[in-house]
Amino acid sequence: MGGMIMATRAALSEQRSFSVGRVLSRAFGTLGDNPLATFGIAFLFGSIPQFLYSYFIGSTLASADRASTIAAIAVSVASFVVFLLLSMLVQGALVRATLAHAQGERASFAQCIGTGLAKAVPLIGLTILLILGIMAGFTLFFIPGVILFLMWSVAAPALVAEDSGVFGAFSRSRFLTKGARWRIFGLQMLLLVLIWLVSAALGAIILASGMTPQGIATAALSLPYLLMSAVSNTLIIAFWSTVQASLYIDLRGWKDGPQAQDLADIFG
Repeated sequence: MGGMIMATRAALSEQRSFSVGRVLSRAFGTLGDNPLATFGIAFLFGSIPQFLYSYFIGSTLASADRASTIAAIAVSVASFVVFLLLSMLVQGALVRATLAHAQGERASFAQCIGTGLAKAVPLIGLTILLILGIMAGFTLFFIPGVILFLMWSVAAPALVAEDSGVFGAFSRSRFLTKGARWRIFGLQMLLLVLIWLVSAALGAIILASGMTPQGIATAALSLPYLLMSAVSNTLIIAFWSTVQASLYIDLRGWKDGPQAQDLADIFG
């Protein structure tokens, strides 16, 4: 009996711990188990709009004369709004996919898109406030910006999963990350290194094969270059988003205990 009690306590302790390894394992598991929803959404609504926005802005501003510069800037702002909306759609959609995987289920492409559409506008508001807050923190000797970034690192997944509202998501993220921010800092640094390695590897392939374009403002971008850029952006967007969602799930389990809430209750 005593051994059973000790084993139960050990299991509960394991469930109520925070593990960077478990965060990464869950993220990779989500990507591998549901590649259509994760990589497909990242490609269609993240990678393609990102490239089109960058290309359009560069070519439009480069070719605009003085009379049309104001109009070009206005169009650029409108394009950025659309790009930001699509980026938030990706964030919300991949949170849905990661939550489903954590519960042993698989969210369909349509379910993920539906969640992304439903949460895109509040996620934009949250992102704008988050960026402004972190930028203000970075102006104060850098360290406050890092602290705010770590404190609010799971605000977006909290907004999607708990429907807490923008300000409630900030508060929830602050609670969930308290006591684990040094480890979260290590995780985010590891992500940056991995993303840099992927970008460097694909960049080396582009350079070695002579696919580097002469200028982003020209229409002479080669198809191989576009494909490599799309692959790089898709991998980065999908990986980063699922890791942030997985981080939220692990922190929630650590602070609140195992979750039994059904996905239908969350996204119904």
